[in-house]
Amino acid sequence: MNIRADSAAAGLANWHRVIAGGNQPEELAAIIAEDAVFHSPVVHTPQEGRAKVVAYLAAAGQVLNGDSFRYVREFSAGDQALLEFLTELDGISVNGIDLITFDESGMIRDFKVMVRPMKAINKVWEMMAAQLQRAGG
Repeated sequence: MNIRADSAAAGLANWHRVIAGGNQPEELAAIIAEDAVFHSPVVHTPQEGRAKVVAYLAAAGQVLNGDSFRYVREFSAGDQALLEFLTELDGISVNGIDLITFDESGMIRDFKVMVRPMKAINKVWEMMAAQLQRAGG
């Protein structure tokens, strides 16, 4: 695979645009590769394919992307980006990272979320399960 040196930069610009616009499923689908994979902090198996990745990222947007959500650090090189975030869920402080790999055109091909501390992981699991159930996932 021939990775463009700036595929992360192009992909991050699209990611931030979609997040700022409310993390809508149709906008997410437009920036996610068809064969993308999502790695959840609370689901053991990788979720494969654009439809599943969109479902999980849309649910995560509903759960995590509230008034207190903010990215506090961002690193990128080549086709990789790491974004650290902070948020609060029901009074519980959540600290996590999004580790994203982009293809040569800046489309998301792999998205891994890691969360800490354990209390936050449990809260994310509880709220994500409820959101995915409401969404039919």
